[in-house]
Amino acid sequence: MNKRLLLITGLLLLAAISRMIPHPYNFAPIGAMSLFGAAYFSNKRLAFILPLLAFFVSDLLVNNILYADYYSGFVFISPGFYWTYGAMIAIVVAGIFILKKVNFKRVIGGAFSASVLFFIISNFGVWISTPTYDLTLSGFVACYVAAIPFFHMTVLGDLFYCGVLFGLFEFAKYKVPELKAA
Repeated sequence: MNKRLLLITGLLLLAAISRMIPHPYNFAPIGAMSLFGAAYFSNKRLAFILPLLAFFVSDLLVNNILYADYYSGFVFISPGFYWTYGAMIAIVVAGIFILKKVNFKRVIGGAFSASVLFFIISNFGVWISTPTYDLTLSGFVACYVAAIPFFHMTVLGDLFYCGVLFGLFEFAKYKVPELKAA
């Protein structure tokens, strides 16, 4: 495995495993991991597969260690995982277009876009798949209104993790020029 691929994959895995560190609700690396993969994997299949795989590994740890008391046994796949993973796929697609050229403004724009996409997709999943909200227009609105207080932490998490992932990789490229080759 070449150094560039190893470093990108390692950073994704570290970001995913950072979910084990206590943090505020929704302050997570989901959007940043998706954007980072979209920006730096020249093989775009890897841009989709590796962030999802790293997040899956962290889901196993989070669900079976941190949240083990909430489940009756080993959890292989999180309930409603398809909404989270679907949001990650949508963010990778957006990231491929937004981050064709990586620069500060595009990364910030990508982070905000990731937060909005995650908010829209994940809360649609909550509305459509839980009995908490009626499947009516008023239930739909109530679901999204209830989610607003969590949105700012999604934005802060995406900005923070984008800063860390993109910053570390750009610094590594500066120190190790062979990482620059795509």
